[in-house]
Amino acid sequence: MRYEGTVYRPPSEAHSLILQATIGCSYNRCTYCAMYIDKRFRQRSREDLLTDMAMARESYGPGRIRRVFLADGDALIMRTPRLLEILGDLREQFPNFERASVYASPQALLSKSVEEIAELKQAGLSVYYAGPETGHPLVMERIAKGVTPDEFAEGARRVVEAGAKLSVILLLGVGGTELSQAHAVASARWVNAVQPRFVSTLTLVPVPGTPIHDDVEQGRLVLPDPRGILRELRTMVSHFELDGAIFRSNHASNALPIGGTLPKDKNRIVAVLDSVIDDDSIPLRPPPSPHAL
Repeated sequence: MRYEGTVYRPPSEAHSLILQATIGCSYNRCTYCAMYIDKRFRQRSREDLLTDMAMARESYGPGRIRRVFLADGDALIMRTPRLLEILGDLREQFPNFERASVYASPQALLSKSVEEIAELKQAGLSVYYAGPETGHPLVMERIAKGVTPDEFAEGARRVVEAGAKLSVILLLGVGGTELSQAHAVASARWVNAVQPRFVSTLTLVPVPGTPIHDDVEQGRLVLPDPRGILRELRTMVSHFELDGAIFRSNHASNALPIGGTLPKDKNRIVAVLDSVIDDDSIPLRPPPSPHAL
């Protein structure tokens, strides 16, 4: 496969073919994100993608490609007819193609109607990964998502209404010590209002070259310590009111890997967090290097 620059994908897409439908991110202004700061956003041509599909057929065999992740960070921003064309090409090139997935910025979600998302789902685009990071209005403004929590929720609910699967990512620590608990409560309420199929939490690891790294270095943002992060997570989980969502907090950035199905495992998760928060002798996983993420 031919890729430009570093390519990122959700952990759950480890066994998917990564098709770089776009380069970079059309928004690319979130203060915590360094994933695409070295790329100029553009869409790749149909000819380029067909060449990549042919390479995948030759390398893996046409029957082995079942799932495809459409990279980079904002492929959903493409016009719906173009996305439908890509999905049609995938079905033609890979006879066992089952579904595609994509990162979903709020700008891209709000550019699509429920009817368009339903049409894309019918064509195979059935999993959307959205990163509000927070449900707190001030925190979302500080990290420059470009929308309000209500606006992001409106776009996210379109995915749910269309019958596609929505996976939501929240960012622990992003409110700093000042807004840690308020961020946790507001984020849980945001998720409750949207009712995604999957919810995951990562922990903020400031990456050099990003505005949020400068804020931390200059003392404008004070991050919670590891057990402060767990207290934030505990508050968040305790406020979740979800109906059959899969919850994961097991990313490399998380000090304590934990997860379950909500609401079934909610009390167990809270109890484990309480026991670890109250016992300093229990070791926590050290934070990763920003360059390892």
